[in-house]
Amino acid sequence: MRAISAIISTVALVISLISIKSTKSSQSTMSWSQKSFSLSSRSRGCYLVTDEVVQNLPEVKEYKIGLLNLFIQHTSAALTLNENWDSDVRLDMTDALEKIAPESWNYRHDAEGSDDMPAHIRSSLIGASVTIPIKDGRLATGTWQGVWLCEFRRYRHSRHIVATIQGEKYK
Repeated sequence: MRAISAIISTVALVISLISIKSTKSSQSTMSWSQKSFSLSSRSRGCYLVTDEVVQNLPEVKEYKIGLLNLFIQHTSAALTLNENWDSDVRLDMTDALEKIAPESWNYRHDAEGSDDMPAHIRSSLIGASVTIPIKDGRLATGTWQGVWLCEFRRYRHSRHIVATIQGEKYK
């Protein structure tokens, strides 16, 4: 009976050590990274900014697998994933959003001009963030997907992005 108890204790100890080693090795490759950057200033419209994002985030190449979250720190612009090839899609999106929240309405909030409140509405509709998978050191977007900045103000604005990466780095 003591022999069986000793064997069970030894097996439990080995399993525990394997579990600890496995946990330690997976913890050592998991990583978080966060930084802020600004996009080039633009006036009203939808713009493909994937290349600008990638240029500002060379650390993406360090990740085997992970998630990139991009958050825009503004209430009159937005980020989204959409068509990356045909620029007519961006023009059509701009036109459609202007019809959904037209500047011509009699809004109460116009502290920064007649395009102020429509910009807030459009921003809420599109959203302040996107999350993109990272696979083998690259953004894992679909063939026709790209990161868009949707600028809803008439005059040029510089937009600030907080980028957060969480994932497993290459060893």
